[in-house]
Amino acid sequence: MDLRGATPQELRSAGSLEELYRSLATIDMGPGWNKPTPSLYPEPKKKFPPAIWHYVQAKAALDAAGRLINTELAERRNLILANAGAGSDYATATTLVSAYQMIMPGEHARSHRHMPNALRLVVDAEPGTYTVVDGVRLEMMPGDVLLTPNWCWHGHGNDSKANGYWIDFLDVPLVHLLEPMFFEPNPDEYAKGVPPETPSPAHFPWAESQKRLAAAAPDPSGCFGRQIEFGHPAMATTALFMMKLDAGSTTKPYRTTANNIFSPVEGEGETVVEGKSFEWRRGDVFVVPAWLSHFHRCDKGAVLFRVTDEPTMQKLGFLREEKPAHG
Repeated sequence: MDLRGATPQELRSAGSLEELYRSLATIDMGPGWNKPTPSLYPEPKKKFPPAIWHYVQAKAALDAAGRLINTELAERRNLILANAGAGSDYATATTLVSAYQMIMPGEHARSHRHMPNALRLVVDAEPGTYTVVDGVRLEMMPGDVLLTPNWCWHGHGNDSKANGYWIDFLDVPLVHLLEPMFFEPNPDEYAKGVPPETPSPAHFPWAESQKRLAAAAPDPSGCFGRQIEFGHPAMATTALFMMKLDAGSTTKPYRTTANNIFSPVEGEGETVVEGKSFEWRRGDVFVVPAWLSHFHRCDKGAVLFRVTDEPTMQKLGFLREEKPAHG
């Protein structure tokens, strides 16, 4: 047996802790009683800060990209919302990433499938903008939410006369962390879809969401306005909610070990995270990472779309939350 580094005799004969530490370094071992930084701490470290991205800027950038790059050259024409405050060049939160995407009239984005779960919230589109999920064509209209669960074939097209814009949400950072990443392009490249024979479980039209929100009772805790959920949960790692905030309302402070990304579907307002205010309006995206206290308020009423990794935290036994008691 060819042992590298310090020999058993050298380790055993160390005359001081400093000498032992030097010997341990030669065999890639470290003393657990003398760690440089603690591996256990009383509450989450909050590496990812809250952040916001504005649709008006993203739309302008996508319009420029439409002149400069086409879907032949790019798998997707999208803008990644990387949380620079965390030193990230990709992730929006620890387990989630969001992006703005645009498809121009007459374009078709190639079909592919991958291990990460994905979904999209449509911001602006006209009839004829669509996504194809496992051979089913789903129309994309403003306020619609569409799912592409992991390993489902999906591609996009635009038969309308206007650009289509939407926001993507994926659990790619979680897959990166756990490492079961697989990706496969569709051999047919541009998959054709047929209309669904019955309402698709992968499509939540805005008109239906409006009806459900109008009938929803106020959340008893006061943290979520009038809230509805898509699926239970929508996907294995990700839960999706719409929150209706009444005019003049302020929600109660809330924090959770789950990560949350929000996008206003209508209206405008502000969210205060750990004392810092973020003003938002339709089409913006903002993230409230784990264990940050936050609340929302608006003057004229609004609807927020919420994407959260609650199912992941729940399944692992890591979900913890703080919200006002109610009774």
